[in-house]
Amino acid sequence: MRARTPSPRDVSGYFTPAPPRVLAHRGLALDAPENTLLAFLHAVNAGATHIETDVHGSADGVAMISHDPDLRRVAGRDVRVAQLTASELRRVPLGEAQGFCSLAEALDAFPETRFNIDVKSADAIPGTVQVIRDLRATERVLIGSFSTSRRRAVVRQLPGVATSLSASGVLPAVHAARSGAVGALTRMLRGIDAVQLPAVVVGVASMTPRSVRSFHEAGVEAHVWTVNDPEMMVCLLDMGVDGIVTDRADLALAILEERRRAR
Repeated sequence: MRARTPSPRDVSGYFTPAPPRVLAHRGLALDAPENTLLAFLHAVNAGATHIETDVHGSADGVAMISHDPDLRRVAGRDVRVAQLTASELRRVPLGEAQGFCSLAEALDAFPETRFNIDVKSADAIPGTVQVIRDLRATERVLIGSFSTSRRRAVVRQLPGVATSLSASGVLPAVHAARSGAVGALTRMLRGIDAVQLPAVVVGVASMTPRSVRSFHEAGVEAHVWTVNDPEMMVCLLDMGVDGIVTDRADLALAILEERRRAR
């Protein structure tokens, strides 16, 4: 397999250590509520260097870690994250003595950990930018979002930050990569450091040996979400993917360790 073409952001600490890497999806939530400091601690203790998480804006403009826009699923309350202050959100019981935490608290609690941040709402943009600036965390975060405009709004304010492809670019990128159209793929991925794709896009596999080669030749990393089946993890690693986003970081990390020992 050809080596990945160097990217202008290869100096970013986010892309260390070298791939393949595991991205702990909302932490490791086996014995902890998702997206809490405890879930992040479990992931780090299992050996994860990267955590995938999400941010919404609170009523007082704080970037708070939450996948959903409301509290119904995680706390049984019919209220939106944006309707509560950061202080109120921290007091919401999520289980295991955990409440909502802010992005600042997560970055501060795990200073050696890289964070893959999905900006879920426009009201999270100012707080996210400010926290990353204040904590000088640009080199250890990657900014993503399903919304291209939200992602670009954050990236513009954080020069040099790593970023991933947004939803609108997924289908054309997968088509170009699967067909080996590296020139077109390189052009459409200008300014992008990683593609983070679901395993299946419109009924076809997003990752094949050819598409992974194409992404690498276009100068980006190839990550897949959300993969919890060990056999599929092995298959993807055999293809050469750079990152596996998973709810079971413990299983994925064990597979990586076994493969390292077998070399």
